[in-house]
Amino acid sequence: MAANDTIADMLTRIRNACLVRHQTTNVPATKMTRAIAQVLREEGFIAEFEEAGEGIKKYLVISLKYKGKTRQPIIRALKRVSKPGLRVYKNRKELPRVLGGIGIAIISTSSGIMTDREARRQGIGGEVLCYIW
Repeated sequence: MAANDTIADMLTRIRNACLVRHQTTNVPATKMTRAIAQVLREEGFIAEFEEAGEGIKKYLVISLKYKGKTRQPIIRALKRVSKPGLRVYKNRKELPRVLGGIGIAIISTSSGIMTDREARRQGIGGEVLCYIW
C-alpha cells in the first residue's frame, strides 16, 4: 500500500473501526502514529495501544473505547486539517479550539506532538494535524 499520508490513513482506519464498533484496529507504526496514539490515550479517546509485528511490518494495535449499552464510540469525529498538499500552521495565539474545548486539536510542535491545550500552556505553535471530538 503506497499511502504517503500516514496520519490520514490512521484517522480513516480509526474512523472506520468506530463506525462498525470494532474492539481494535491496526495502524502501520511510525514515530508520528505512535505519538498521535499516545496523545489519544492520554486524552481518553482510546483505551490502549501496543506495538505488534516485526521489522518493517510493525503496526500499532489500537483498542477503541465505547460508552453505554449501545456502545457509542467515544470518538465522534476525526478531521484531518494539515495535508501534504496544504500544510496548516498556527502560532500560539491562533491555536484552534475544537468545539469550545470539548474536542482536541493535535499539534505537531518543536517540542513534539501535543494537544492544542498543552501547546497553549507551553506558549508554542506548530502544524495543526487534526481535530478529534
